[in-house]
Amino acid sequence: KNKVQLHRFISWEDVKIHKGAPYSIDALDCFASENKLKGKVEVSKEESDNKPEMMCDYGSIEFDLEIDKQIAYNVGYGTSWLFRFLKAFEMYWHAEGIKSKYKGHLIMNGVKYIVEPDSSYGYADKNWGRGFTSPWVWLSSNNMKSNLTGKVLSNSAFDIGGGRPKIFFIALNRKLLGCMYYEGREFEFNFSKFWTKPKTKFSYEESDKEIIWYIRQENRHAVMDTNIRCNKQDMLLVNYEAPDGSKRHNNLWNGGNGVGNIKLYRKKKKELELIDDIEVSHVSCEYGEYDK
Repeated sequence: KNKVQLHRFISWEDVKIHKGAPYSIDALDCFASENKLKGKVEVSKEESDNKPEMMCDYGSIEFDLEIDKQIAYNVGYGTSWLFRFLKAFEMYWHAEGIKSKYKGHLIMNGVKYIVEPDSSYGYADKNWGRGFTSPWVWLSSNNMKSNLTGKVLSNSAFDIGGGRPKIFFIALNRKLLGCMYYEGREFEFNFSKFWTKPKTKFSYEESDKEIIWYIRQENRHAVMDTNIRCNKQDMLLVNYEAPDGSKRHNNLWNGGNGVGNIKLYRKKKKELELIDDIEVSHVSCEYGEYDK
């Protein structure tokens, strides 16, 4: 009930960007780098009420965090120099930290929270391009436990994203990128790597109280069935406009308290062998479609 979406806009005159690697962005009292996030956003009720172009609620948040990115997911040649130069895709995605440990604190509406690495279940990625996909699907977590052994999977994470990507303005229907990093071994389900024979099916249910995702992905060697649900009371109805200035997503839900189950299989001839049955929680999740 206390959820808010807060925006702050800073002039390019007050922004300094280090163009090489590792990256860093310095903007007044805000800073972002590979291993540090610091900033402050404060929006009054008057601003929120009288400036709808800010597209946000009112309130305040201040944060000072260190980041340890432990597992990355690189989607492949789709984000290579050539494809970026050609502006081939409408939207690009790179997930540098599908398992990231955060440390520090944040103060939200006057209440201070301590962020501890072992319970932050952190994530870090980057999206860029001209616009968003519709439908928009995203699921990710690194809080995972094996139902077969009862053990916490401390070197594991999964990440799924996509929907209907566009390449050279042509929409590819119902395609997802995804991976399961299972105790040091990566299983990737990537529509752009056609030689792995990827297949994806997904569906979505929305009720008054919750949102549910059903996803089945496979490649030549493995199958992953992912079922996630999240209570709407734990989610934001996000207010976004696309980088090109249009606003087409008006029912885009975002949450961080999803729960569910993943079954990971290995293909053996014509049969499936269960690798693990996994309980997942603290799932970051999104779903939305353009207005019809």
